[in-house]
Amino acid sequence: MSRNGDVEEESVVTRTNRPDPFLVACRCFSFLTSLAAILCIAVNVLSAVRSFKHASDIFDGIFRCYAVIIAAFVVLAETEWSFILKFSKVLEYWAARGMLQIFAAVMTRAFPDITGERRNLFLLQSIASYLLLGCGVIYVVSGILCIGFLKRARQKQEITREQAAKDLEELERRREELEQLLLSERV
Repeated sequence: MSRNGDVEEESVVTRTNRPDPFLVACRCFSFLTSLAAILCIAVNVLSAVRSFKHASDIFDGIFRCYAVIIAAFVVLAETEWSFILKFSKVLEYWAARGMLQIFAAVMTRAFPDITGERRNLFLLQSIASYLLLGCGVIYVVSGILCIGFLKRARQKQEITREQAAKDLEELERRREELEQLLLSERV
């Protein structure tokens, strides 16, 4: 009987140690979105430096600075720090997060250099903006389908499962200590 009990305990521990594939996919997508936003930040910083350096278009430089701030806010929202989400509750919802990403992507793509002087920068702007635009559209659609709610529910379930496993380990450790005390008193 104890043999079967041991086997059952091992299978329960094995099942709880596997991460939820849905949450893993969400983390990977969040990481991809953060990378796209960081690329937008880099491209906008380069464009702002060139605009201010050549004094060709101060308005474009200021616009790029705002784009950097918004893209940095996208990166911070993707980290899901409680500090950030506490002050901006709307970013808990994926549709709003997606709209912010789309806005940052549009700001990155705005005012392209059509003269062809900065062809490499234009290519980087296009790549960064379309990557972030795609992520934003996926976030908006997922938000409409309530995928964010599903993610939060699974995260709570995972946290509860982890806490239960820790409590079980603590109880097992405490039981072993009490058994040792009981055996030492008998001797």
